[in-house]
Amino acid sequence: MGILNITPDSFYAGSRHASLPEIIKKATSMVQDGAHILDIGGYSTRPGADDIPQELESQRILPVIQAIRKVIPEVYISVDTFRSAVARQAVEAGADIVNDVSGGELDPLMFQTVADLHVPYICMHMRGTPQTMTSLSGYENLLYEIINYFHKKVDRLHQSGVKDIIIDPGFGFAKTIEQSFELLRHLDHMRIIGKPILVGLSRKSMIWKTLNISADEALNGTTALNMAALQQGASIVRVHDVREAVQTVKLFGKLAFPAAGV
Repeated sequence: MGILNITPDSFYAGSRHASLPEIIKKATSMVQDGAHILDIGGYSTRPGADDIPQELESQRILPVIQAIRKVIPEVYISVDTFRSAVARQAVEAGADIVNDVSGGELDPLMFQTVADLHVPYICMHMRGTPQTMTSLSGYENLLYEIINYFHKKVDRLHQSGVKDIIIDPGFGFAKTIEQSFELLRHLDHMRIIGKPILVGLSRKSMIWKTLNISADEALNGTTALNMAALQQGASIVRVHDVREAVQTVKLFGKLAFPAAGV
């Protein structure tokens, strides 16, 4: 899954795109490099990001989705939003998947909307909002609480009529660096949920702060942790750098780990 941020304030400057021609060029390059899914977001979810109106979020992403669907019809498009109205508009514009960082917590209409749209849903674990999540990282038992969260979410989604569900443990979302590494070490525990696992580790602070470098220098660390995630059963890697991720997946396939989720 290649990341296309239609925002001016994403944490990694290299992922910010402004003009539509620039975005289409990047999307085309990602697909040529091997991306199966393009994840398009118009609302930055980095810690402390500004809240923006729903109308602005829609204005940012809808023309992009329409253009990509026309120019690259074969690629799957995921819309990165926690707002049900934006999700509906995006799917009507050509998106195939809804990727919700809040797991339905920030919009009570999201689950039923996704069910009505008959599209796959990516349910991420997060506490609070992008503005408050850094203060909500207190857990008595990190793994148990996240697994319990997904059991409840999947049950609610099934009851709502959502059939295709992917789970995302939400590295860095309401989790400290130490907690994110603990989660990665035990990612295979998430397989008990019985759903495909998506991981978003690309250039995150758990990498560059640990290595005392910048996000711009975190590609090598991203590759290392993506391989670890694949070994633990990840099915989808969400990345800024598609070519390197595809190479990682191919090499992982040659290792033929019996517990592989890929």
